[in-house]
Amino acid sequence: MNTLMTRKSATLALAGSLAVALALSAAAPPAGAQTEEETQRGLERYRQMLREDPWSNPALLDADRGELLWTTAAGPRNATLEDCDLGLGPGIVDGAFARLPRYFEDAGRVMDVETRILWCMRELQGVDVAAYVAKPHPSGGQPVKDVGAIATWIANRSEGEAFAPALDDAAGRRTVAMGEALFNRRSGPFDFSCATCHSATGQRIRLQELPHLSQPEEARVVVGEWPAYRVSSTHVMTMQHRMYDCYWQMRMPQLEMGSEASVALIAYLVDKAAGGDVAAPGIKR
Repeated sequence: MNTLMTRKSATLALAGSLAVALALSAAAPPAGAQTEEETQRGLERYRQMLREDPWSNPALLDADRGELLWTTAAGPRNATLEDCDLGLGPGIVDGAFARLPRYFEDAGRVMDVETRILWCMRELQGVDVAAYVAKPHPSGGQPVKDVGAIATWIANRSEGEAFAPALDDAAGRRTVAMGEALFNRRSGPFDFSCATCHSATGQRIRLQELPHLSQPEEARVVVGEWPAYRVSSTHVMTMQHRMYDCYWQMRMPQLEMGSEASVALIAYLVDKAAGGDVAAPGIKR
């Protein structure tokens, strides 16, 4: 509880950082007077300010909430999630996120962290996860939901470790191959694919840089930052939510949380990011 209160106080530093960023913007030359390179340097200075003081990251509050949810009895069976096996054995959390997605024999499929949490909620606590899957992601300004908070805590417990997803078995390779096919498949009313935005270096939408996610060198830098706090929507966004939102922006059919397609896309991205560091929760625009 002391840690939680300390983090609540520490998030006031974020407001200070934002105020400094706004002051810098106010002092900046009028729009059009700065070069693109100067604008990008200014944005990177702002991001660096937040990274240098990790206590200013509001996502840490959700990580604390996720830990509490993990250890609190809930559901029809009045059980905790402390016996949930994330791949390293029941109850072992440290380092588990860095080795996900992976194939789970008890479930008979490859799972990412959020899909595995849902499975454990159903199997250990007796929770009706269908009700959760129907509306799993927060609206703008609303806090991340329970599974996302737990995922944020689990990811944070692998911070600094290198991604080493267990995807070298037959099921893992099939899942990665499916993810690659989905990543590159053009469809929907805009005839877009994930690759439309994320298979070239130097592309951007407005001021937002678009990482070349099919290139390991760039994937290793950004994939490990999810779950991340989104300043623009003032909440944590998980990787499942990120995939859902990208599909929505492409006007594709709704991507169901925990579906084979969502897990395959995440497996493909994490496979590309293998060897990069877990730096979650990150901070995004």
